[in-house]
Amino acid sequence: MREWLATWLLALGACLLAVPSLGSAANAVVASGTSLQIQMLDPAAGDASIETLSSGALDPRFHPFDFAAARERDGAFWLRLRAEENSTPGSVPTLNISKGRHLQIQAYTVADGRTVPLRTATYLPGFRGMHQMVLALPDRLVEGQLLYVRIDPQGQGWEGLQFGVSTLEQTLATGAEHARMIAIAFGALLAMAFSSLLIWLVLSDRLLLFYATLFSLQALYVAYLSGQGFDWPLLELAAPVMSYTWNVTAALSGAAACLFVREIAELRIYSPKVYAIFGWMAITFVVLAFANVAQHIGLGGVVAAIGNLVFLGSAVFTLIVAFLAWQRNNRAAGWFLIAWGLLEGFTIATAIRLLVTDPEGAEGLLYYGLPLSMVAAAVLIALGVADRLRDQRLALSDAEKRAQTDPLTGVLNRRSLVERLEAACLRARARGLPIALLFIDLDHFKEINDTRGHQAGDACLRAVIGPIHAELRQSDVIGRYGGEEFVVILSSADIAAAGPIAERIRNRVADVRVEGFGEPIRVTCSIGVATSDTLGVWGEHLIARADAAVYDAKRSGRNRVQIAGALPA
Repeated sequence: MREWLATWLLALGACLLAVPSLGSAANAVVASGTSLQIQMLDPAAGDASIETLSSGALDPRFHPFDFAAARERDGAFWLRLRAEENSTPGSVPTLNISKGRHLQIQAYTVADGRTVPLRTATYLPGFRGMHQMVLALPDRLVEGQLLYVRIDPQGQGWEGLQFGVSTLEQTLATGAEHARMIAIAFGALLAMAFSSLLIWLVLSDRLLLFYATLFSLQALYVAYLSGQGFDWPLLELAAPVMSYTWNVTAALSGAAACLFVREIAELRIYSPKVYAIFGWMAITFVVLAFANVAQHIGLGGVVAAIGNLVFLGSAVFTLIVAFLAWQRNNRAAGWFLIAWGLLEGFTIATAIRLLVTDPEGAEGLLYYGLPLSMVAAAVLIALGVADRLRDQRLALSDAEKRAQTDPLTGVLNRRSLVERLEAACLRARARGLPIALLFIDLDHFKEINDTRGHQAGDACLRAVIGPIHAELRQSDVIGRYGGEEFVVILSSADIAAAGPIAERIRNRVADVRVEGFGEPIRVTCSIGVATSDTLGVWGEHLIARADAAVYDAKRSGRNRVQIAGALPA
């Protein structure tokens, strides 16, 4: 399993180094349609009127469409679209133009020798600041029918055009499906981020805060990159700075990811230098987020190139660090490794697809693969966070257990024993029930230590725990009070029940033989019994009375049970 995963990660890293990131395909040029032949009016012909064009006077001046050549002039230009086949029948046929939002469009059709302007039916959002302009046609297109489209660039934006013919019903259905998928991904990411934030308010683990920050930024990124966010309440406020939205959220998401990785991989403990490197990487991403304003001074391409290199380098570095942390048996880092590999894999596939086609041609990845991979990554990383919190809880429980128990015998230590006794007494008094206490003292223990050694004494202490436990109920408690002294709390037990239990414990301990230190060591004990129903005392007063009874047992010859009597009036 580990060898297969290592090979897969190396291949993924090679892909990351070999292809540009999603942002590098931002200026892809699209100028083709499946059912339309597209030609461009020679720029030297000037900005002719639609009447001149429709008259056919400039037909010889139309040439194959070259979007780059058209944009070099940075002015308006005309396109002529010729239907190469009859369009699909429908109630409302449409001409769909996928374009940058900065491209102003006027479109006309020729019917019965006259030009008819096409009316805009609706706009549908698209990826990377583009949108789809849906124009209603008077009737379905027939083979050879001409359409004229005037494109007037106003400002900057996604540079590309794609024309298609459809029906309004089909176009709206496709747009609704795309919007639904993005909304589902956005909602899922935001819900998981919000849930993590609520848990952070309770647990105060900053890993949860980084998780919430990371996936809330991922939610904003997919909303703005898909264009859907610009049609949603509140998020639409970012429309004036549209070209910054997905770049800034992507950069800030990278910063949050760096902070998240160094926490989940526990780099502060295992690799302080790598921990510091991730800190500097996070700062770099924040700087890149603000560096997007450089496009106003003509340095946008430089910033984009630097950003791509930083994203690629950090992605590979993150995968390597997560892999090494997983090799160190950090299960949480293993979950992150799988999630990050999945997300980067879909990002790579999307980038490659966008290098050879347009956003509409890559809609399977853009509207399904990439958003759903983000949701899957959020779920997998949430499992990693839960695993990390579980480990912390187990470690805390183990630490609490060690703090409450005697390291030699494994039973409660004196402080915890007294706390349990006080709690048991409060419950018993509230319910009107008795409570009994057994004070167990090993006989001749100092002699064992002096003649056989302290290791033999320790072995005797450990050996008597099993026999004592054998006579206790699940609700009873045993603790080491000090040296060779043990105290047993018998819940809801009166003198009639406590005496026989003490006798059975004494007999079981008397059967213990400790070997390995010369002749087998015979262990016996003296037990003092004190109960609240006969003495009318509680808490540490019971311990004192049971302790006094032990001394009476030792004076009477040891290896016996002594019931504490009432004090004389």
